[in-house]
Amino acid sequence: MQQIRVQKLKSFFTLLGVMIGVTFLIAVVSIVGGMSRYMTDTLVGKIMAVNSFELRHRPNINLGEHDEGYWRELWRRPRIRETDAEPVIASLPDGVRWAVIGNDNLVVESKYVAKPQQVQTYTVTEDYFAIKRMEPAQGRLLSPQEYERGMPVIVIGEDVAKYFFPSLDPVNRQVTIRGIPYTVVGVMEKQGSAFGVSFDKFIIAPHKSALNRYVNAHGVIDAIMFQTQSREGLQTAMESVRQVMRARHGLRPNQKDNFSLETSDSALEFWNKIKSYLVMAGVALPAIGLVVGAIVIMNIMLVAVAERTREIGIRKALGARRKDIMSQFLVESAMLSTLGAALGIITGFAFAQVIAAVTPLPAAVELWSVLVGISIGAGVGIVAGVYPASRASLLDPIAALRQE
Repeated sequence: MQQIRVQKLKSFFTLLGVMIGVTFLIAVVSIVGGMSRYMTDTLVGKIMAVNSFELRHRPNINLGEHDEGYWRELWRRPRIRETDAEPVIASLPDGVRWAVIGNDNLVVESKYVAKPQQVQTYTVTEDYFAIKRMEPAQGRLLSPQEYERGMPVIVIGEDVAKYFFPSLDPVNRQVTIRGIPYTVVGVMEKQGSAFGVSFDKFIIAPHKSALNRYVNAHGVIDAIMFQTQSREGLQTAMESVRQVMRARHGLRPNQKDNFSLETSDSALEFWNKIKSYLVMAGVALPAIGLVVGAIVIMNIMLVAVAERTREIGIRKALGARRKDIMSQFLVESAMLSTLGAALGIITGFAFAQVIAAVTPLPAAVELWSVLVGISIGAGVGIVAGVYPASRASLLDPIAALRQE
């Protein structure tokens, strides 16, 4: 440590080389990790419930690039119909929850605001809220009798409540949709947003209500959502649904499914592929910087050996062995690179937080990247210090003592 303090400029450049490499390693991996959690928990996690899958005529989430043939095939698919629901539900194993869903954007009006607004409108069956784990912040959920009778009652999201009922309690007040008044019985807890799109701008009504004929054509449904008690039961339930739907659509064994069974994993398949490339790039690119840092450390240590030749000669004359000289220089280079790695981790944390604060990109520091940063930092110092330390240990003590 005394030697590091004496050679301030050399130590600074050594620390800087390692610090920059580790900083970018931590920062890049943090952004990729943050994006992964954002996609999993915020985006797909809000759309897809835990241990659930959805039967749809085409995927609800389409990530990645697709050719024109892919989109044509999706549009040719037959719609899921009300008549499909009963045989599909009958095939399910015990304990599987299900909910029928219809949705579309409809114009909503309120006497409390002058301007109507389009709102995402859903019609659902009774288990929808239990599957999605949604609870009301005000009022209550729809009752079994309201589902059965198709009553003109709704629950709404926080954004809808704020817009249509400014400074008012929305519960037991009405909005009008397609000329029909609907009474608000509950306001749901805040759901958040993803990529600037709010999950709180929605209206939910009973599936049998009059709204259902406006969100879909007669007899058509957008999706049936299923939830198993555990992740292990997910594949069994999916296979049961698949077999029933293939039979109902008259598909032969060699024909592909003309419907979608969508899980959070299938929705994230494209992102997971991109994530693996981003992680590799996030490790590889800073590694190039660390190689440059290693070269800097090696050059500085070689200069240090040349400057301290007389010191090495004195130590050898006093009985220092070759391994003592080697360990002296290896410890110095390893200490410098480890300190640089530690500073890199701190600046990497700070850099990731700044990015998260000033850009839409989320950041979440991964523990493994911290451990890799420390390991690489120490490793770079040891590897870069081996050659200079070896040269120092091989110096002839008599020749070294003559050195001015």
